[in-house]
Amino acid sequence: MSVPVKHNLNRRANLAHPALARAKALRKFGGTMPANVQSVVDRFSLSLKRGDEQGTVATAATTEDTEWITSISVGTPAQTLPMDFDTGSSDLWVMGASTSGTSGHTTYNANTSTSAEAMSGATWTISYGDGSSSSGDVYTDVVTIGNLTVSQQAVEVATTLSSEFTSDTALSGLVGLAMSSINTVKPTAQQTWFDNIKSNLASPLFTADLKHGEQGSYNFGYIDSSAYTGSIYYADLVTSSTYAGFWSFVSNGYSVGSNTTTTTGSTAVTGIADTGTTLLMLPDAVVAAYYAEVSSAVDSEQEGGYIFSCDATLPDFTFNVGEGSITVPGEYLNFEAISTGSSSCYGGLQSDSGIGISIFGDVALKAALVVFDSGNSRLGWAAKASLNLSS
Repeated sequence: MSVPVKHNLNRRANLAHPALARAKALRKFGGTMPANVQSVVDRFSLSLKRGDEQGTVATAATTEDTEWITSISVGTPAQTLPMDFDTGSSDLWVMGASTSGTSGHTTYNANTSTSAEAMSGATWTISYGDGSSSSGDVYTDVVTIGNLTVSQQAVEVATTLSSEFTSDTALSGLVGLAMSSINTVKPTAQQTWFDNIKSNLASPLFTADLKHGEQGSYNFGYIDSSAYTGSIYYADLVTSSTYAGFWSFVSNGYSVGSNTTTTTGSTAVTGIADTGTTLLMLPDAVVAAYYAEVSSAVDSEQEGGYIFSCDATLPDFTFNVGEGSITVPGEYLNFEAISTGSSSCYGGLQSDSGIGISIFGDVALKAALVVFDSGNSRLGWAAKASLNLSS
């Protein structure tokens, strides 16, 4: 089964400065906000908040590839909701009809669904690094993605919601696709939609085929051989407590342009593949090595990270996976101008300082077909069959 994803064209209007994409990741993972990022947040006064089935859903991104939106159906009769698929979290939460601050959003109404049942005593809360949170009640209801249906999926309905989400009217919630072990429902954690459906799939896996500036897709239960070239390089999931519950792996080396860094312990990066984070966020030493090859690059206190001249030709960034490697085109690492009409642009590669983990977000993911292989507890990366480049 394959489902499409599309660009959220409203997202850039709500992202007043590109460094706020970095702030979002810091908040999501409870990180400490570096002073230069906090200064941007303050400046913009933004409170950031196994059978034989298979299928595909399409997904498309915002103008600057900050967020991909996929439609799902919830309830009986079906209520269609635009959602963000997030491999860095494990809650399927939606904006409800009574959620405050959701004027202009498409919301879920459990009262009009004949298949909805309240889970007595169940609540959920997601806390963010700045002290804000999203929380609410829990129902079970029918959830269909593409042509795959879970009849009693835990649907977490927000009663309070971080302003990061209420400001984005194209979005009704998140579909968490990380491990069920980090689901936030209390007193009993609930299964993700994928964990509920995977026993009915031809293979217990899904793939993310996000694309630069155009529609992509998520495939469930199979790997589309036409979507990649060469081999799929696999890495086992990391089982340490820091990374438990995430789609994590070790990249044992990297290169910038033609300058190869040797594979040593000091250059190995342990990170997570997270479709819910926009940027590629790596250790300071790796980020500094990359921007050392960009003559106009500076780590700006005012702009919350590395910026450079928008007309700079950026080098490619390559990271190792298993026995192979994936190359992120330099073009993808020019995230966007720091403001409309500015000649300075913000980098798609930024420091992971303050988070405690490295994140291979959409900047990296859209350079590859990524295989989330639950059955074998591994993550696979393959070079795309074709990349969307401007030249």
